[in-house]
Amino acid sequence: MARRPTGSLRRGWTTGACAAAAARAALEALLTGAFPDPVAIRLPGGERPSFALALKERRGETARAGIVKDAGDDPDVTHGALVVAEIARGRAGSGLRFEAGPGVGRVTRPGLPLEVGEPAITAGPRAMIAEALEDAAEAAESELPADLVVRLSIPGGEDLAAKTLNARLGIIGGLSILGTSGIVTPYSCAAWIHSIHRGIDVARAAGLEHLAAATGSTSEKAVQRLYDLPETALIDMGDFVGGTLKYLRRHPVPRLTLAGGFAKLAKLAAGHLDLHSGRSRIDAAALALMLEQLGCDAAAIAAARAAGGAGEVLALAGARRGELARRVAGAAREVALATLAGGVDVDVVVFDRQGEALARAGV
Repeated sequence: MARRPTGSLRRGWTTGACAAAAARAALEALLTGAFPDPVAIRLPGGERPSFALALKERRGETARAGIVKDAGDDPDVTHGALVVAEIARGRAGSGLRFEAGPGVGRVTRPGLPLEVGEPAITAGPRAMIAEALEDAAEAAESELPADLVVRLSIPGGEDLAAKTLNARLGIIGGLSILGTSGIVTPYSCAAWIHSIHRGIDVARAAGLEHLAAATGSTSEKAVQRLYDLPETALIDMGDFVGGTLKYLRRHPVPRLTLAGGFAKLAKLAAGHLDLHSGRSRIDAAALALMLEQLGCDAAAIAAARAAGGAGEVLALAGARRGELARRVAGAAREVALATLAGGVDVDVVVFDRQGEALARAGV
Protein backbone atom coordinates (compact mmCIF):
# COMPACT_ATOMS: atom_id res chain seq x y z
CA MET A 1 0.00 0.00 0.00
CA ALA A 2 1.47 3.34 -1.02
CA ARG A 3 1.70 6.03 1.63
CA ARG A 4 1.25 9.76 1.24
CA PRO A 5 1.64 12.74 3.54
CA THR A 6 -1.44 12.90 5.76
CA GLY A 7 -1.52 16.68 6.33
CA SER A 8 -3.90 17.52 3.48
CA LEU A 9 -5.86 14.27 3.48
CA ARG A 10 -9.26 13.76 5.11
CA ARG A 11 -9.45 11.40 8.08
CA GLY A 12 -12.17 8.78 8.37
CA TRP A 13 -13.81 6.53 10.95
CA THR A 14 -13.10 2.92 11.82
CA THR A 15 -15.66 0.13 11.69
CA GLY A 16 -15.52 0.17 15.49
CA ALA A 17 -16.54 3.84 15.67
CA CYS A 18 -19.37 3.27 13.19
CA ALA A 19 -20.56 0.24 15.16
CA ALA A 20 -20.52 2.24 18.41
CA ALA A 21 -22.56 5.05 16.88
CA ALA A 22 -25.06 2.61 15.37
CA ALA A 23 -25.38 0.79 18.70
CA ARG A 24 -26.05 4.04 20.55
CA ALA A 25 -28.74 5.06 18.06
CA ALA A 26 -30.40 1.63 18.26
CA LEU A 27 -30.49 1.61 22.07
CA GLU A 28 -31.90 5.14 22.24
CA ALA A 29 -34.63 4.06 19.84
CA LEU A 30 -35.33 1.00 21.98
CA LEU A 31 -35.60 3.14 25.13
CA THR A 32 -37.42 6.19 23.75
CA GLY A 33 -39.01 5.13 20.47
CA ALA A 34 -37.00 7.71 18.49
CA PHE A 35 -33.67 7.43 16.69
CA PRO A 36 -31.16 10.24 17.21
CA ASP A 37 -30.03 11.34 13.75
CA PRO A 38 -27.29 12.33 13.52
CA VAL A 39 -25.89 10.40 16.47
CA ALA A 40 -22.75 11.45 18.35
CA ILE A 41 -20.28 9.30 20.28
CA ARG A 42 -17.17 9.91 22.37
CA LEU A 43 -13.91 8.48 21.05
CA PRO A 44 -11.02 7.42 23.33
CA GLY A 45 -9.03 10.54 22.40
CA GLY A 46 -11.87 12.90 23.34
CA GLU A 47 -13.26 13.60 19.86
CA ARG A 48 -17.06 13.67 19.49
CA PRO A 49 -17.94 12.89 15.86
CA SER A 50 -21.52 12.72 14.62
CA PHE A 51 -22.84 10.15 12.15
CA ALA A 52 -25.88 10.23 9.89
CA LEU A 53 -28.04 7.13 9.99
CA ALA A 54 -28.55 5.14 6.80
CA LEU A 55 -30.80 2.56 8.43
CA LYS A 56 -33.48 2.86 11.17
CA GLU A 57 -35.69 -0.05 12.17
CA ARG A 58 -37.59 -0.80 15.37
CA ARG A 59 -39.66 -3.92 15.90
CA GLY A 60 -40.97 -4.68 19.35
CA GLU A 61 -38.05 -5.12 21.73
CA THR A 62 -35.42 -4.94 18.96
CA ALA A 63 -33.93 -1.92 17.20
CA ARG A 64 -31.45 -1.68 14.34
CA ALA A 65 -29.40 1.26 13.11
CA GLY A 66 -26.89 1.45 10.30
CA ILE A 67 -24.09 3.84 9.35
CA VAL A 68 -22.19 3.98 6.06
CA LYS A 69 -18.50 3.89 6.86
CA ASP A 70 -16.50 6.87 5.63
CA ALA A 71 -12.79 6.04 5.63
CA GLY A 72 -11.85 9.55 4.50
CA ASP A 73 -9.09 9.57 1.91
CA ASP A 74 -7.73 6.18 2.96
CA PRO A 75 -8.14 3.35 0.40
CA ASP A 76 -9.81 1.18 3.01
CA VAL A 77 -11.59 -1.94 1.72
CA THR A 78 -14.54 -1.18 4.03
CA HIS A 79 -15.07 2.40 2.78
CA GLY A 80 -18.74 2.76 1.88
CA ALA A 81 -19.81 -0.40 3.72
CA LEU A 82 -22.95 -0.32 5.84
CA VAL A 83 -22.21 -1.12 9.50
CA VAL A 84 -25.36 -2.27 11.29
CA ALA A 85 -25.96 -2.68 15.02
CA GLU A 86 -28.98 -4.53 16.29
CA ILE A 87 -29.83 -4.14 19.98
CA ALA A 88 -32.06 -6.54 21.86
CA ARG A 89 -32.64 -7.35 25.51
CA GLY A 90 -30.67 -10.40 26.67
CA ARG A 91 -31.62 -13.17 29.04
CA ALA A 92 -31.40 -12.32 32.71
CA GLY A 93 -27.86 -12.39 34.06
CA SER A 94 -26.17 -12.54 30.64
CA GLY A 95 -24.78 -8.99 30.80
CA LEU A 96 -23.53 -7.26 27.66
CA ARG A 97 -23.07 -9.83 24.91
CA PHE A 98 -21.71 -9.40 21.38
CA GLU A 99 -22.78 -11.45 18.37
CA ALA A 100 -21.62 -11.61 14.75
CA GLY A 101 -24.33 -11.08 12.18
CA PRO A 102 -23.96 -11.51 8.40
CA GLY A 103 -20.70 -10.10 7.07
CA VAL A 104 -18.89 -10.04 10.43
CA GLY A 105 -16.34 -12.78 10.94
CA ARG A 106 -15.87 -15.31 13.69
CA VAL A 107 -12.56 -16.47 15.19
CA THR A 108 -11.69 -20.08 14.32
CA ARG A 109 -8.00 -20.30 15.29
CA PRO A 110 -6.20 -19.65 18.57
CA GLY A 111 -3.61 -16.90 18.83
CA LEU A 112 -5.81 -13.85 18.36
CA PRO A 113 -6.80 -11.63 21.31
CA LEU A 114 -10.27 -13.23 21.09
CA GLU A 115 -11.30 -16.75 22.02
CA VAL A 116 -12.11 -19.29 19.31
CA GLY A 117 -15.80 -19.01 18.46
CA GLU A 118 -16.02 -15.33 19.40
CA PRO A 119 -17.21 -12.71 16.90
CA ALA A 120 -14.31 -10.77 15.39
CA ILE A 121 -15.03 -7.61 17.35
CA THR A 122 -11.81 -6.46 18.98
CA ALA A 123 -11.38 -4.94 22.44
CA GLY A 124 -11.28 -1.30 21.28
CA PRO A 125 -14.69 -1.36 19.56
CA ARG A 126 -16.23 -3.36 22.43
CA ALA A 127 -15.16 -0.66 24.88
CA MET A 128 -16.42 2.13 22.57
CA ILE A 129 -19.76 0.36 22.17
CA ALA A 130 -20.15 -0.15 25.93
CA GLU A 131 -19.51 3.56 26.52
CA ALA A 132 -21.89 4.56 23.73
CA LEU A 133 -24.63 2.43 25.29
CA GLU A 134 -24.13 4.19 28.64
CA ASP A 135 -24.42 7.55 26.87
CA ALA A 136 -27.60 6.37 25.14
CA ALA A 137 -29.21 5.44 28.44
CA GLU A 138 -28.20 8.80 29.94
CA ALA A 139 -29.66 10.69 26.96
CA ALA A 140 -32.87 8.68 27.31
CA GLU A 141 -32.95 9.48 31.04
CA SER A 142 -33.18 5.76 31.67
CA GLU A 143 -31.24 3.05 33.44
CA LEU A 144 -28.90 1.10 31.17
CA PRO A 145 -30.41 -2.37 30.82
CA ALA A 146 -28.19 -4.89 32.60
CA ASP A 147 -28.59 -7.53 29.90
CA LEU A 148 -28.19 -6.56 26.26
CA VAL A 149 -27.25 -8.31 23.03
CA VAL A 150 -25.34 -6.27 20.44
CA ARG A 151 -25.41 -7.99 17.05
CA LEU A 152 -23.19 -6.39 14.43
CA SER A 153 -23.44 -7.03 10.70
CA ILE A 154 -21.98 -5.67 7.48
CA PRO A 155 -23.98 -6.54 4.35
CA GLY A 156 -21.57 -7.88 1.74
CA GLY A 157 -18.85 -8.18 4.37
CA GLU A 158 -18.00 -11.77 3.47
CA ASP A 159 -17.09 -10.72 -0.07
CA LEU A 160 -15.10 -7.73 1.20
CA ALA A 161 -13.22 -9.99 3.63
CA ALA A 162 -11.86 -11.95 0.67
CA LYS A 163 -9.74 -8.85 -0.06
CA THR A 164 -8.21 -8.94 3.43
CA LEU A 165 -6.01 -11.38 5.35
CA ASN A 166 -8.87 -12.49 7.60
CA ALA A 167 -9.08 -16.04 6.24
CA ARG A 168 -5.34 -16.54 6.77
CA LEU A 169 -5.75 -15.36 10.35
CA GLY A 170 -8.58 -17.80 10.90
CA ILE A 171 -11.36 -15.19 10.86
CA ILE A 172 -14.10 -16.78 8.77
CA GLY A 173 -17.41 -15.47 7.49
CA GLY A 174 -16.70 -11.79 7.14
CA LEU A 175 -14.83 -8.71 8.28
CA SER A 176 -13.40 -7.73 11.64
CA ILE A 177 -14.73 -4.80 13.65
CA LEU A 178 -11.53 -2.89 14.40
CA GLY A 179 -10.18 0.39 15.68
CA THR A 180 -8.39 1.49 18.82
CA SER A 181 -8.81 5.24 18.41
CA GLY A 182 -11.92 5.20 16.23
CA ILE A 183 -10.09 7.30 13.63
CA VAL A 184 -8.69 6.20 10.26
CA THR A 185 -5.53 8.13 9.43
CA PRO A 186 -5.08 8.12 5.62
CA TYR A 187 -2.29 5.86 4.42
CA SER A 188 -1.06 5.13 7.95
CA CYS A 189 -1.03 1.39 7.15
CA ALA A 190 -2.02 0.64 10.73
CA ALA A 191 -4.28 -2.18 9.52
CA TRP A 192 -1.36 -3.79 7.67
CA ILE A 193 0.85 -3.69 10.77
CA HIS A 194 -2.05 -5.10 12.80
CA SER A 195 -2.34 -8.00 10.32
CA ILE A 196 1.39 -8.73 10.54
CA HIS A 197 1.24 -8.94 14.34
CA ARG A 198 -1.90 -11.06 14.37
CA GLY A 199 -0.45 -13.36 11.70
CA ILE A 200 2.58 -14.01 13.89
CA ASP A 201 0.33 -14.60 16.90
CA VAL A 202 -1.79 -17.14 15.03
CA ALA A 203 1.29 -18.98 13.70
CA ARG A 204 2.84 -19.16 17.17
CA ALA A 205 -0.41 -20.41 18.69
CA ALA A 206 -0.53 -23.13 16.02
CA GLY A 207 2.94 -24.26 17.11
CA LEU A 208 4.63 -23.43 13.80
CA GLU A 209 8.40 -23.28 14.08
CA HIS A 210 9.21 -21.82 10.65
CA LEU A 211 7.65 -18.59 9.37
CA ALA A 212 8.30 -16.82 6.07
CA ALA A 213 7.86 -13.06 5.76
CA ALA A 214 7.69 -11.78 2.19
CA THR A 215 7.79 -8.34 0.61
CA GLY A 216 5.28 -9.17 -2.11
CA SER A 217 2.98 -11.80 -3.60
CA THR A 218 5.53 -13.23 -6.06
CA SER A 219 8.14 -13.86 -3.39
CA GLU A 220 5.48 -15.15 -0.98
CA LYS A 221 4.27 -17.79 -3.43
CA ALA A 222 7.84 -18.71 -4.30
CA VAL A 223 9.00 -19.12 -0.71
CA GLN A 224 5.92 -21.18 0.10
CA ARG A 225 6.82 -23.56 -2.73
CA LEU A 226 10.48 -23.60 -1.75
CA TYR A 227 9.85 -24.75 1.81
CA ASP A 228 6.39 -26.34 1.42
CA LEU A 229 4.96 -24.07 4.11
CA PRO A 230 1.32 -23.92 5.20
CA GLU A 231 -0.55 -20.68 4.58
CA THR A 232 -0.55 -19.84 8.30
CA ALA A 233 3.27 -19.71 8.20
CA LEU A 234 3.24 -16.87 5.64
CA ILE A 235 3.51 -13.26 6.80
CA ASP A 236 2.70 -10.57 4.24
CA MET A 237 5.09 -7.94 5.61
CA GLY A 238 5.24 -5.72 2.51
CA ASP A 239 7.61 -2.85 3.25
CA PHE A 240 7.36 -3.30 7.02
CA VAL A 241 10.35 -5.50 7.69
CA GLY A 242 11.23 -3.46 10.77
CA GLY A 243 7.77 -3.88 12.27
CA THR A 244 7.93 -7.60 11.54
CA LEU A 245 11.37 -8.14 13.05
CA LYS A 246 10.70 -6.02 16.13
CA TYR A 247 7.51 -7.92 16.88
CA LEU A 248 9.33 -11.23 16.44
CA ARG A 249 12.02 -9.99 18.80
CA ARG A 250 9.35 -9.84 21.51
CA HIS A 251 7.44 -12.91 20.25
CA PRO A 252 10.12 -15.19 18.75
CA VAL A 253 9.83 -18.33 16.65
CA PRO A 254 12.67 -20.82 16.04
CA ARG A 255 13.14 -19.98 12.36
CA LEU A 256 12.34 -17.09 10.05
CA THR A 257 12.82 -16.83 6.29
CA LEU A 258 12.84 -13.36 4.74
CA ALA A 259 11.85 -13.42 1.08
CA GLY A 260 11.81 -10.63 -1.47
CA GLY A 261 13.06 -9.16 -4.68
CA PHE A 262 16.60 -7.87 -5.15
CA ALA A 263 15.69 -4.18 -4.81
CA LYS A 264 13.77 -4.52 -1.54
CA LEU A 265 16.38 -6.75 0.07
CA ALA A 266 19.19 -4.45 -1.10
CA LYS A 267 17.56 -1.75 1.03
CA LEU A 268 17.48 -4.09 4.01
CA ALA A 269 21.12 -4.97 3.36
CA ALA A 270 21.93 -1.26 3.63
CA GLY A 271 20.26 -1.13 7.05
CA HIS A 272 16.82 0.22 6.11
CA LEU A 273 13.93 -1.31 8.08
CA ASP A 274 11.18 0.50 6.16
CA LEU A 275 11.43 -0.52 2.50
CA HIS A 276 8.88 1.92 1.11
CA SER A 277 10.21 4.08 -1.73
CA GLY A 278 9.21 7.24 0.12
CA ARG A 279 11.13 6.22 3.24
CA SER A 280 14.32 4.64 1.95
CA ARG A 281 16.50 4.68 -1.15
CA ILE A 282 18.80 2.21 -2.84
CA ASP A 283 22.41 2.67 -1.75
CA ALA A 284 23.98 2.64 -5.21
CA ALA A 285 27.46 3.29 -3.81
CA ALA A 286 27.26 0.22 -1.58
CA LEU A 287 26.13 -1.95 -4.49
CA ALA A 288 28.90 -0.54 -6.68
CA LEU A 289 31.43 -1.47 -3.98
CA MET A 290 30.09 -5.02 -4.04
CA LEU A 291 30.64 -5.12 -7.81
CA GLU A 292 34.19 -3.90 -7.29
CA GLN A 293 34.81 -6.61 -4.70
CA LEU A 294 33.48 -9.17 -7.17
CA GLY A 295 35.99 -8.04 -9.77
CA CYS A 296 33.64 -6.37 -12.22
CA ASP A 297 35.14 -3.99 -14.78
CA ALA A 298 35.57 -0.29 -14.08
CA ALA A 299 32.85 0.77 -16.53
CA ALA A 300 30.25 -1.39 -14.78
CA ILE A 301 31.31 -0.09 -11.38
CA ALA A 302 31.07 3.54 -12.51
CA ALA A 303 27.66 2.92 -14.07
CA ALA A 304 26.47 1.25 -10.87
CA ARG A 305 27.41 4.31 -8.81
CA ALA A 306 25.17 6.42 -11.04
CA ALA A 307 22.38 3.83 -11.31
CA GLY A 308 18.83 4.91 -10.58
CA GLY A 309 17.65 1.53 -9.35
CA ALA A 310 18.82 -1.79 -7.96
CA GLY A 311 17.63 -3.69 -11.01
CA GLU A 312 20.02 -1.66 -13.14
CA VAL A 313 22.93 -2.60 -10.87
CA LEU A 314 21.93 -6.27 -10.97
CA ALA A 315 22.00 -6.17 -14.77
CA LEU A 316 25.45 -4.53 -14.69
CA ALA A 317 26.74 -7.50 -12.66
CA GLY A 318 26.35 -9.70 -15.73
CA ALA A 319 27.70 -13.18 -15.09
CA ARG A 320 28.27 -12.25 -11.45
CA ARG A 321 24.57 -11.56 -10.95
CA GLY A 322 24.13 -14.52 -8.62
CA GLU A 323 27.19 -13.58 -6.58
CA LEU A 324 25.92 -10.02 -6.13
CA ALA A 325 22.53 -11.34 -5.01
CA ARG A 326 24.25 -13.63 -2.50
CA ARG A 327 26.15 -10.70 -1.02
CA VAL A 328 22.93 -8.73 -0.68
CA ALA A 329 21.19 -11.72 0.92
CA GLY A 330 24.06 -12.14 3.37
CA ALA A 331 24.12 -8.46 4.33
CA ALA A 332 20.31 -8.41 4.69
CA ARG A 333 20.53 -11.43 6.99
CA GLU A 334 23.06 -9.67 9.22
CA VAL A 335 20.76 -6.66 9.58
CA ALA A 336 17.84 -8.94 10.42
CA LEU A 337 19.85 -10.88 13.01
CA ALA A 338 21.01 -7.67 14.66
CA THR A 339 17.43 -6.37 14.83
CA LEU A 340 16.10 -9.62 16.27
CA ALA A 341 18.92 -9.62 18.87
CA GLY A 342 19.13 -13.41 19.08
CA GLY A 343 16.72 -16.28 19.57
CA VAL A 344 15.61 -16.64 15.94
CA ASP A 345 17.47 -18.50 13.19
CA VAL A 346 17.23 -16.44 9.99
CA ASP A 347 17.70 -17.17 6.33
CA VAL A 348 17.15 -14.81 3.39
CA VAL A 349 16.06 -15.70 -0.13
CA VAL A 350 16.30 -13.27 -3.06
CA PHE A 351 13.83 -13.97 -5.87
CA ASP A 352 13.62 -12.56 -9.38
CA ARG A 353 10.40 -11.23 -10.91
CA GLN A 354 9.45 -14.71 -12.12
CA GLY A 355 9.76 -16.20 -8.62
CA GLU A 356 13.04 -18.02 -9.28
CA ALA A 357 15.58 -17.97 -6.44
CA LEU A 358 18.60 -15.84 -7.27
CA ALA A 359 20.43 -16.39 -4.00
CA ARG A 360 20.07 -17.64 -0.44
CA ALA A 361 21.94 -16.88 2.76
CA GLY A 362 21.83 -18.62 6.11
CA VAL A 363 20.58 -21.98 4.85
